[in-house]
Amino acid sequence: MPRAVRRRLPLLDDRGAVAAELAVALPAVLLVVALGIAGLGASARQVQLQDAAADAARLLARGEGHGRAAGVAAAVDGALSVAHEGDLVCATVAATVRLGGAALPLSASSCALAGGV
Repeated sequence: MPRAVRRRLPLLDDRGAVAAELAVALPAVLLVVALGIAGLGASARQVQLQDAAADAARLLARGEGHGRAAGVAAAVDGALSVAHEGDLVCATVAATVRLGGAALPLSASSCALAGGV
């Protein structure tokens, strides 16, 4: 191999390429992981709101006071709204979740037969 070609070969060496690619890709990977974790947290929060709405609707349908149902919603840091639709008592619990710096409104509704057990 001629001497001129041998001198240029070290410039074509791939040493350090993996470290450079990792440095470029790592912030994107961390962002995706962080958003995934935040999404799981929002999903868990939605389940809490749904459980609170179901409990509040059952309490109101049995004739318990509005204060007790509001306490169930407050336990999950949610706001309670109640609607009567015929024989049904419907409760909606709403809250806001922070997802990556943005506020995401969540709500859950549940209905129960009025006068039920």
